[in-house]
Amino acid sequence: MDQFIAAVEVLRRPELRGRPVVVGGDGDPTKRGVVSTASYEARAYGVHSGLPLRTAARRCPDAVFLPVDRAVYEAASAAVMAALREFDAVVEVLGWDEAFLGVESTDPAALARRIQERVRAVTGLECTVGIGPNKLQAKLATGFGKPGGVFRLTYETWYDVLGDRPTDALWGIGAKTAKRLAAAGITTVSRLAATDPADLAAMFGPTNGPWLGRLAAGHGSSTVDGAPYVARSRSREVTFQRDLQDWDDVRGAVQDLVRQLAADLAAEQRLAVRVVVKVRYAPFVTRTLGHPLTEPTAAPALLEQAALGALDRFPERRPVRLVGVRAELTKP
Repeated sequence: MDQFIAAVEVLRRPELRGRPVVVGGDGDPTKRGVVSTASYEARAYGVHSGLPLRTAARRCPDAVFLPVDRAVYEAASAAVMAALREFDAVVEVLGWDEAFLGVESTDPAALARRIQERVRAVTGLECTVGIGPNKLQAKLATGFGKPGGVFRLTYETWYDVLGDRPTDALWGIGAKTAKRLAAAGITTVSRLAATDPADLAAMFGPTNGPWLGRLAAGHGSSTVDGAPYVARSRSREVTFQRDLQDWDDVRGAVQDLVRQLAADLAAEQRLAVRVVVKVRYAPFVTRTLGHPLTEPTAAPALLEQAALGALDRFPERRPVRLVGVRAELTKP
């Protein structure tokens, strides 16, 4: 989906069409919080997801700031996915605003346009469709088609489109891996694909190393799973309007979040296998540490023990502006 959350807000506030719209926190850019999404008009000013709201307001003072309305976005997402399921395809939902469709077609571009038309007719929202022989290529193709277009990648066009791009252009390669590759002189997708798998294995391990090479050559899974989407984790976090100086207060905030998270898991009848604590130091440096559970559980006391165990491993006791707790879950 194109600028999904912002588009949903514009759909119910048509007077905002064409204006820079920023969604995040409670909609007050004078408070601490981060951008959940920004319209394309706001992105032109350098506003993007994860940016502090105050920074967004400085970059785009004319933007309209709106609070996050999760229930509305979930309802819009459900309508989108229902529209996709009308087609003769296997639909694998990735989240609110993204899904794979597994389909065989002699004219996939025409099918893509029908998908766009149907989603627009049902929801009023625009989407981009990426076409490829596997998930990797289809996923990356959407980036070249946005906004509102159709783009196709194939093995024949792969290097023409992606060969000279940096390695972190690939779905699955983040900034840290790209930095390690660059230190070894591997800075482009083509260079990574041409690297000896043995050399990659020496750098990244016998599994991950060769996998990076296959990724750079455009290879990936083509299996689309139509099983109902199930969240792999649940999280809670809080941003403090004033930095917490005392780490006893940080500890108390983590305990509060764990209690909320435990209630979420109980309501959904889900079990956690690992707990991850996120700490954002002032001014804006984020660190995470995890703690495994000895067995799957939703017991508040065990979740708290794991969370505090992770928190105790943070080496720095600097002022804190945000804390979060995430539970990684078993499959239901």
